[in-house]
Amino acid sequence: MRRRFRFVRSARQIALALLVCAMAGACHAQSEPVVCQNGTGSFEATFPTGVGVQVGAARREGLARRECEGTLLWDRGKVVVASGVAQVDVDAFGIDLGVGPPVATFQVKKADAGCCMTLQIYSLRKPPKLLRTITGGSFFSTADTDLDGQIEIWTTDAASLEGFETPQAGRLDLAPTIVLRFVRGRLLDVSSEFQGYFDNLIAKVQSTLVAEDLREFKNSSGRLPPTAHFSREDMRLSERLERTKQSVLQIIWAYLYSGREQEAWEALAELWPPADVDRIRASIVSARDRGIRAQVDGTSAKVSSGAEKRTDIFDARTLRSAQPGMKLSEGAAENSRSGIVVPVPILIGRQVADGQEETLTDSGVLLDLVIDAAGKVRSAQSEDPSFDNSFKSATARWKFIPTLRSGRAIASRVFFIISPKR
Repeated sequence: MRRRFRFVRSARQIALALLVCAMAGACHAQSEPVVCQNGTGSFEATFPTGVGVQVGAARREGLARRECEGTLLWDRGKVVVASGVAQVDVDAFGIDLGVGPPVATFQVKKADAGCCMTLQIYSLRKPPKLLRTITGGSFFSTADTDLDGQIEIWTTDAASLEGFETPQAGRLDLAPTIVLRFVRGRLLDVSSEFQGYFDNLIAKVQSTLVAEDLREFKNSSGRLPPTAHFSREDMRLSERLERTKQSVLQIIWAYLYSGREQEAWEALAELWPPADVDRIRASIVSARDRGIRAQVDGTSAKVSSGAEKRTDIFDARTLRSAQPGMKLSEGAAENSRSGIVVPVPILIGRQVADGQEETLTDSGVLLDLVIDAAGKVRSAQSEDPSFDNSFKSATARWKFIPTLRSGRAIASRVFFIISPKR
């Protein structure tokens, strides 16, 4: 939990702070916290419809294994979401994703060393059904990015980089960001609606470019040869050129994925070795076409308006907030008379760093949280002095079952009690 994000209150600014890691490489997919990894971690909850979810260690003859499984349960029925895999994560539970019924979204990764995760979207009505599968993302995160009542799915198009250029240029932490949303049941690429995010990324990458290195790169072949037999000086030059190439590709991807194809090709002509422009342009187009975009039903024609639309945020601070480990049914019982079910944690205070798992215990610090309709923390405040920058950063990665009002997920403001592990 050493990573730092500037704490801001604008919905769009918060989204940028949370999601910039997807493309800038600050948060590699392998380090993202998940509910169950290699048999460690669990989650269990039941939705008011009577459909429950269980995620935890896979078992054989009653013994836990170093593998994960996820299941949906109702009455005497059971659906196995995944079993015998390296990772199973519940990204969201009980949310309105724009596909009709409330849903649960699961992320599944077969092996830690694999490229990508698969997002599986299940309905929470009896019997639960698999509504959609999206493959090829390094990590998926649902969020009401602008707090406007619309939930997006943020991911990086890792599948597009398979076989693309050199291994360095195909690093998953450099995969282009793509933003998806269901509109009347159709899965749309809505990345063009978040050009501000991509502009911030472009500006950040441009600030790292070194003019001399860019000139050297433009005078190269663009392919950059292997360096196994280079001198130390040549190795250092090759490393600088490789970093420059990666930065230029990030800029091109950002323009292209945000719906600005003309700007992408203009930047390519300006920043890439002239003799190699036609080849790399064809390679970029081919990579994009075989990635996640091949799975969408259409593309949003909208662009960023700059104006923030706001959904109503229900103030649930006078209601009793759920504590870590509380099941949804227990939270429901607390406020059943009001028809409100306060947020219940899915995953809090846990991050894999250097192979170690960190947790937060459940007493001490009073937090004032805004949790969106996808169960993600949009802002966090506390007057407690222990609520430092690392603690604030941790809250940005937490997942909740969002507040439910008459069975429907809504954005809310709640009090939540927790303390950082010392």
